[in-house]
Amino acid sequence: MRRSIAYPLVALGAVGSTLAVTSPAFAHGYVSEPPSRQALCASGAVKDCGPIQFEPQSVEGPKGLRSCDGGLAQFSVLADESRNWPAKAVGKTASFTWVMTARHRTSNWEYFVGGKKVATVDGGNQQPDAVVTHNVDLSAFPGRQTVLAVWNIGDTGNAFYNCVDLNVGGGSSDTPKPTPTTPPTAPGTTPPTAPGTTPPTTAPTTGAPATTAPTDSTPGGAKGDWAAGVAYKIGDEVTFDGKKYKCRQSHSSIRSWEPSVFTLALWLPL
Repeated sequence: MRRSIAYPLVALGAVGSTLAVTSPAFAHGYVSEPPSRQALCASGAVKDCGPIQFEPQSVEGPKGLRSCDGGLAQFSVLADESRNWPAKAVGKTASFTWVMTARHRTSNWEYFVGGKKVATVDGGNQQPDAVVTHNVDLSAFPGRQTVLAVWNIGDTGNAFYNCVDLNVGGGSSDTPKPTPTTPPTAPGTTPPTAPGTTPPTTAPTTGAPATTAPTDSTPGGAKGDWAAGVAYKIGDEVTFDGKKYKCRQSHSSIRSWEPSVFTLALWLPL
């Protein structure tokens, strides 16, 4: 299998030698956050995806489609609903971030839920930035949803397609409810306590008090070297090839997308 990766800084001057053969237009890009299905494949969060794991930016097809795979047989895994794609919890409004690995004039971006268009962002037939973010109101679609994000190219008949699975409002209707932690008592009785004592408090028995604050287990946050298969956040600092970089766009890293290659698009040198 031939692997083809388009690099953003090279593509501006020599796109003809870097684009995948499956994509006739010079533009390439995909939704990195919340992670689209191709982003999940590229990061390794979803396994056995086939060639899309090496070129998440290449799901290109004719304008007007409503498919996750852009009508491309080699990327048909993206339309396979039996995979139970992981869904990210978001609020009523979600921010969709595109990483443009090869920028091209843009007609617009469109967002669909269940075949219904929910947002259009005008591209002005201009070349977009390397990283583009759109805020989309999804309040009318609570629960688990699949959002189809479409990037319509301005001077070709093609578009790029991304499906993003979300739990709108922070959860979904199929999320199981937690079971009660207090054991039931017999009718007409109260929970037993030892004579002359009061019910115990819920203070922890040993060690420091428990906390729900998240911990950062990734190499980001100035903790170590860049690595593939890591979800980096804005502000994370890594070292690569002896140089330090700061993440300027949240994304899931893959091999061949090292900071020295994606400088300015995803990373800023320090």
